[in-house]
This record gives sequence, structure tokens and C-alpha cells, in this order.
Amino acid sequence: MKAASPISLKISLKSIREGRTQSLDQCLARDYNICCHIMRRTVSIDYFEGTRAMLLDKENTPPKWEPARLELVSDEMVGRYFSRVDEDDWESLQLPARSNSVSMMRPKL
Repeated sequence: MKAASPISLKISLKSIREGRTQSLDQCLARDYNICCHIMRRTVSIDYFEGTRAMLLDKENTPPKWEPARLELVSDEMVGRYFSRVDEDDWESLQLPARSNSVSMMRPKL
């Protein structure tokens, strides 16, 4: 965990804590919003920096996280990852009705 992105650690902790009291649909929607913000680089480029350092860079240089330490990651920064993505090119997650998704998973006898 010492090598992980500080902002990713705080996002993961908040997501786990919130997920304890949420339905599956709420958890999926929350995770979708987080992923959209990561891909849009809303707050940080750490996902891309980690990918560069781990997969692309052949010199094995460690990632340069921004912010570099846990205490530099504010609650406001983390909270932005949990906000709804309201732009035209990013739609909210639309899940099928619960009865349809459950019946699709049942084995046919």
C-alpha cells in the first residue's frame, strides 16, 4: 500500500465505507461515476501515471503521484470522484429493471 496512489487509497476506502449500506445498483452507479472521473482526469492523473510507470516505462521508475502523500489529499478532492458526471459526452449509468436482470441470470430448466 505504500507504493499505491494516495488519492486512489482514499477513494477506495470511502467507496468501501459507503458500499456497506448501499444496494448493488447504488454501488454500480457509484463505481461508474468514479471510473468516469478517473478517465476524465477530473482531479488527478494518477491512473495514467501508474499505467505509465508499471506497464510502459521500461526503466522501472516509480510513479510520481500527485498529490504525493495521503495528508495532501483533501476530502473535497476525494468527494469530486463521487459526484455525478453531468456532461453531454458522459451519460449516467442506466441499469435494467431489477426483475429483468434477475430473470436473465436464472438458469433455464
